[in-house]
Amino acid sequence: MRKDNANRNRIAAVRFTAAEFTAIEKRFKASTCRQMSQYLRACVLNKPITTLYRNASLDEYMLEIIRLRKELSALGNNFNQAVKKLHTLRQLPEFRDWITSTEAQRAELLEKIQTIERLMEKTAEKWLQ
Repeated sequence: MRKDNANRNRIAAVRFTAAEFTAIEKRFKASTCRQMSQYLRACVLNKPITTLYRNASLDEYMLEIIRLRKELSALGNNFNQAVKKLHTLRQLPEFRDWITSTEAQRAELLEKIQTIERLMEKTAEKWLQ
C-alpha cells in the first residue's frame, strides 16, 4: 500500500485591503484555529469553524470572586494567627484582649460571606433568565 503525501505544497495568493484583512483577522482571533492559514483553509474548503465567545457578565463575576477569595484567604490567615496566639496565652487579661480583637475580624468575615451570598444570588438570577 502506498501512502499519499499529505504535505501542502500548493500556494494560492490572495490580496486584501486593510479593512478586509482586519475583518478576517478579527474572525480568526475569535475562532479556535491556531494559525491564520488553518482558519483561511477552513473558510475556503467550507469546513466548520468553532468560534469562541466571552460572557462579559461572567468575566465580571469571576473577577469579583477572585478578589473575594483573596480577601477571605487573608482573613483566614489572620484568624489562624489569632488562634495560635490563644494557645500561647497564660493570663486572663491577654485572653480578653484577644477576644475583643478577634470580634472585629469575625464581623468582617461575616460581611464578606454575605457579599458572596449576594453575588451568587445575582448570578443565579442571570442564569435563570
